[in-house]
This record gives sequence, structure tokens and C-alpha cells, in this order.
Amino acid sequence: MHADLLSRHNAVLPSWMALYYDQPIALQRGEGRHVWDAEGNRYLDFFGGILTTMTAHALPEVVAAVREQAGRIMHTSTLYLIESQIELAEQIAELVPMEDAKVFFTTSGTEANEAALLLACTARRSNQILAMRNSYHGRSFAAMAITGNRGWSASSLSPVQTSYVQGGYRYRSPWRDLSDADYIAAGVADLVDVLDTTTAGDVACMITEPIQGVGGFAHPPDGFYGALADVLAERGILFITDEVQTGWGRTGEHFWGFEAHDVTPDVLTFAKGLGNGLSLAGVVAPAALMDSVPANSISTFGGNPLATAGGLANLRYLLAHGLQEQAHKMGHQLRRSIAVELSGVPGVADIRGKGLMLAIEFAADDRTPRPAVAAATLERCREAGLLVGKGGLYGNVLRIAPPMTVTSDEIDAGARILTRAVIDASG
Repeated sequence: MHADLLSRHNAVLPSWMALYYDQPIALQRGEGRHVWDAEGNRYLDFFGGILTTMTAHALPEVVAAVREQAGRIMHTSTLYLIESQIELAEQIAELVPMEDAKVFFTTSGTEANEAALLLACTARRSNQILAMRNSYHGRSFAAMAITGNRGWSASSLSPVQTSYVQGGYRYRSPWRDLSDADYIAAGVADLVDVLDTTTAGDVACMITEPIQGVGGFAHPPDGFYGALADVLAERGILFITDEVQTGWGRTGEHFWGFEAHDVTPDVLTFAKGLGNGLSLAGVVAPAALMDSVPANSISTFGGNPLATAGGLANLRYLLAHGLQEQAHKMGHQLRRSIAVELSGVPGVADIRGKGLMLAIEFAADDRTPRPAVAAATLERCREAGLLVGKGGLYGNVLRIAPPMTVTSDEIDAGARILTRAVIDASG
């Protein structure tokens, strides 16, 4: 089954669409935190379709909401009032600590970041952008232009002029041995230098991920982005937080990733987990900024009835069942297990992250990346019935992000498989 699907895939789909595993698999069914492939193999899912299955596979509340909506009407476009879209926007506006917030729905995080750039560049009358090294913001033309990871930037051509700031990835930072306070001070100094030397001054915005997702769940000390935002505010530069992977309580400590940095963003983008697999994303900004676009616009599919009905049910479930607290508790349990079992294992260079967003980076003592170990561990996990992710600038990082309903027993089971796989692959 899988071999035939792979042959057909290769014949009609682009070669640049990455597939996991030496022998790629097709996932055909899911329930809770488990999935089954086309050949009947069962896996504990600790990646959730790239942090997208936020609550659970086939969550009854979401399934019921989607089924009910599909039986009524699936599509109208934003030319018509959509009750579930309005209700979901109201809920999100209450959850984002932003005055007079408005929400524009899109179909993906890439599109949400594009919309955020439109707001900032239009308001500031500038196409100059600040972004972080090792960042990822999507696969579109402009989103690639603000992505600070060469593995995901297909072209040097760009509709914007981007300057990259240092500091989001601590393990490989030139400041890695500094204290938190000194690291933050170095980041501020670098930002000022970048502004003074690589821009024309009238920069539109800075866009950041509180935890860099594709970059291997890398993050600076708490308070880092707040200190940078102080510099931006002095110069009238807008601050955008990309919460596509860090939002909705996944980091455990906070509902939004930016809240660890003592800053209020000018613009927030979201996607992935809210839809729990449905195409649902968006951008949040104060009314004055959101309404500043001097042209008509619609979204054919953004915030459609089916997606917003499912997203609303998913968000209500998350809030009613305290999944932020669950992410904090289960993330602590998983990180403790990993740290204990992998202590002293050669090549395990860094264990990092927050809540249910954890990573293991593999490198030699001199920090030379070891992507082969990450790849081998990924394969061993699958063979033993566990799905995890891979990423990082050099492809040498495992990414671990189970659905937020994961249980203590499932954390223990996943940790056993994961640590055994790491030890075997590192040997």
C-alpha cells in the first residue's frame, strides 16, 4: 500500500514536498492521541500534524460541530455575514490582551503573516522589515523573504527589504554563555546597530516567533522580545508576534508565547492548532490598524462556516478543560523524563522548549550538527510506534509536540520509546 502510494505521489507531486521516513507512510485514521497508517500500524502521535492537532484526533465536539455545519451549508465567502466567524472573532478578541482588537481570518499561517505585513507596511508606508535569524514564517513569496533559514528560502527575490536580528536561537548564539540579563542587553545592542546600519530608518515592523518552530523550538531568555520592543516603540516600528505554533496555551506557562516577554504586540498572527486540522488562521490587530487598509478586500475561504464552526468548538473545549494547565503539567513530566534518561548521552547537545513544545538537538562536542542522528532517531521512533517531528537549521533537532489532551500514561509511554530511540541512534 505505502510503496504504491509513494510511486503515485512521486509521479504527480513536486519533488520539493518533503516526506518523512525512508519508507513514507499514509495516516488514515486518528483517535485521541493515536493514529493508524494505511497498513494498519498504530502510533502514539507526538507531533500532531506539525502542532496542528491541538486537542485530539477526532475530538467528538469538533466532529459534531463540523458534521452539523456541513449538513447546513459549507461555504458562503466573506461577502455574507457568517455567525460562527463573528462568534469566534469575538472569543479571540477577548483572549488577546489588545485594546479594541479586530480579527481577519485566513486559511493558513503563511497567509496570516502576509496579511500582517500588509497592515504594517501600509500603516508605516515602508517595505522594510526586521526579522530574526533562524526564523520561519511561511512558504509564500513575502513570507520566504522574512524567513531567516536558508533551507526554507527558495528565492533571494523579495517584495520587501529584510534585515535580520540576532538572538532567537540561544544554543548557537555568539552570546550563549552570557547570563540572561547580558544576553538580552546584547540583543538590544544588536537591534540598535542593525537599525542604524542596515535600514533607511523608516522600518515597518519586526516579526518574531516566541519559540522558533521550524528552527527547532529555539527561544531566547524570557523578556528578550519585550526589551527589543521597547527600542521599536521609540522609533514607531510595529511589533508582530507570530503565534502560529506557540499560541492557545501550548507553552504551558502562558496562553500566548509573547506573554513571557512583558510586551503587548501591535499585531498577532495565529493558525494551526485553533482549527485542529481545519484550514483556519488569522491576524489580530487594533481596529485603527486593521481598518487602515485603503482598499476593498474579501476572503473566499478565510473564516468559512465549516472551519469556524469547528474552530469554535475546539477553542471552547480547550478553555473548558484547562488544556493550558495540562500542557504545563505534561510538558514538565516529559521534559523531566527526557532529561533524566538522556543525561550524559553522547551527542545530545541541548534539551529545550516550554510546555508541550520540546526539542532535542544533536551535535558533537564542538557543536557540529549531527543530522544523521536525528534522522535515525526519527526512524527508530516510528518503528517502535511513536511519531515525532524533525527540524532545526541543520535538520539535527527532534521536535516533540503531542496534542494537549495527552495523558500521564501516554507521556510515560512516549518518553520510553523516545529515549530508547535516542540512545540506540547515538550509540
